[in-house]
Amino acid sequence: MRLEDLNQLPASDANHTFMQCCTSSTWVKNMVAARPFADTTAIKKAADDAWLGLTEQDYFEAFEGHPKIGDVSSLRAKYANTKELAGNEQGLVKEANDDVLEVLSQGNTDYEAKFGFIFIVCATGKSAKQMSDLLQARLPNNKKQELVNAAEEQRKIFQLRITKAFENTLAEG
Repeated sequence: MRLEDLNQLPASDANHTFMQCCTSSTWVKNMVAARPFADTTAIKKAADDAWLGLTEQDYFEAFEGHPKIGDVSSLRAKYANTKELAGNEQGLVKEANDDVLEVLSQGNTDYEAKFGFIFIVCATGKSAKQMSDLLQARLPNNKKQELVNAAEEQRKIFQLRITKAFENTLAEG
């Protein structure tokens, strides 16, 4: 999609486009309202600015838009609303061996039990082993620190998705 097209979309269509990047309804509403964007730098800055002002509940809503790392069936079924831009984010997990996936699965269960939300990591380019190691390294954190970590990972994810959504515009501009 071209940025010019996004700027001219009806609000409902722009809402759908931004929902592909992040499922926080407040973030999406803020992004739709921030249009028009002069260039891709402006949209990326607006995305970060919209994210910084959110509440803990808004973050949780965004986190719920992700499957658990390694849960490929969940990626396909439950989170179909973000499939257009999220499809290959866990590509390397699909290639992991059963032992690594078992450790990752148990780590996810432990993480969610401790913090009350799923493990969020910008998975692009990371193997299942790398994600499992990151998960284990973050498990000892307290909830406040982990919310900061997860929110930053979510920010990286929506920035990548914005880049994917507007890659033709980025290449031109």
